[in-house]
Amino acid sequence: MRIIGGQYRGKKLFSPDSDKVRPTSDRAREALFNILNSQLENPWSEYTLLDVFAGTGAFALEAISRGIKHVCLIDIDTKSLTKNVALFPAEQSKIMVKRADVSTLPVAEQPYDILFMDAPYNKGLSEVALINLHRQKWLKEGALCLIEVEKNEKIAVPSCYSVQNERKYGLAKVIFLKYESGETADEQR
Repeated sequence: MRIIGGQYRGKKLFSPDSDKVRPTSDRAREALFNILNSQLENPWSEYTLLDVFAGTGAFALEAISRGIKHVCLIDIDTKSLTKNVALFPAEQSKIMVKRADVSTLPVAEQPYDILFMDAPYNKGLSEVALINLHRQKWLKEGALCLIEVEKNEKIAVPSCYSVQNERKYGLAKVIFLKYESGETADEQR
């Protein structure tokens, strides 16, 4: 694993310590950042990124390499990502690591512009996380959300998100959503 673009291009990252962590491939990460580059209206330095089920932290660290203002990495097991975050000593003020279960997140200290989420495949965790991120105000209105799932996995997208696009990369599918706030059907009950 390595950083594929920006200031730290080519920098090697530690691979996961566990087979439970499944990093997004370099090829898919490069394609996703090319899509983001085409969709973002302002420079990276004006955006914040939330990386949920962060694993190794590769996606958020790629954003750091490209000059993003701030990233928050959330995972229940932060061992792999903490090792990789330590490889960026000059960027520590831009990086926040939270060891947490997304189903019990507190209210956010600040909302984020971009969400990248790569939950364990086929366990229903993406839906739970999307609802809780909404309830706990982790996303800005209009936030761009990239949700990685297994290529045949179906997810029920909460009504406060609208599907914009979807792309397949090998065994993975990335669903592009736009966060539109409002109430989810789950909250209306």
